[in-house]
Amino acid sequence: MHQMGHRSEYILQEVPVALVYNGISHVVMMATGANLVEFAVGFSLFEGIIPNIQALYAIEVRQHQKGFSIEMEIASSAFFNLKQQRRNLAGRSGCGLCGIESLKQLHQHITPVQTVFQSAWLNDVEAALMQLKQHQPLGQLTGASHAAAWVEQGQIIACFEDIGRHNALDKLLGYIAQQHIQVAHGFVLMSSRASYELIRKCAQFDIAMLATISAPSSLAVDLAQQAGLTLLGFCREQRFTVYT
Repeated sequence: MHQMGHRSEYILQEVPVALVYNGISHVVMMATGANLVEFAVGFSLFEGIIPNIQALYAIEVRQHQKGFSIEMEIASSAFFNLKQQRRNLAGRSGCGLCGIESLKQLHQHITPVQTVFQSAWLNDVEAALMQLKQHQPLGQLTGASHAAAWVEQGQIIACFEDIGRHNALDKLLGYIAQQHIQVAHGFVLMSSRASYELIRKCAQFDIAMLATISAPSSLAVDLAQQAGLTLLGFCREQRFTVYT
């Protein structure tokens, strides 16, 4: 017979985060309320809302009863483009490939990677994997977060966690942009599966290799192939699979 008991558990936060540009609320994302400045920077760059970090003049995170808002002041030219883009998106619904007219356009949106792949990175995967747990305090407490880490010479330089894997990667990419990290010096390691949006984000930031602990999707492999990005999956301490 099983004995029932009570104990306290840590549960990972998932809250609405509104991204506000020059006073206009653009989108609400569900995310974990940590490292929200990095998240907003990474999201804004990937979505093309700002062309570079210099176009972001000010950023402030505000906590509300139900969640957070990230108030950003961006260059007037970027704001003008954003308003045009919002007009084009008006009236469309659905999710995932929002605003993309066809599958053909999805493939056109992939950025070819210019950074040169370094074969030495393959030898760094095992060392980085062994460090990953200690860089995941939220994951260790809750078992519910994804992590995105930047690896150079077998060392994890930075690592960010979120309930959403793409949010975790946005946080890392925002940090890379803020710190002016040279993407030619390393690769991204993630605690999740490899989905197509992770490939698109890495390719847009000119990152040459993505290693994930779980499996890739077929579309992720296709897009990595097109972008010329090296994709590793099923990364374990002694082995991994190279898909592209």
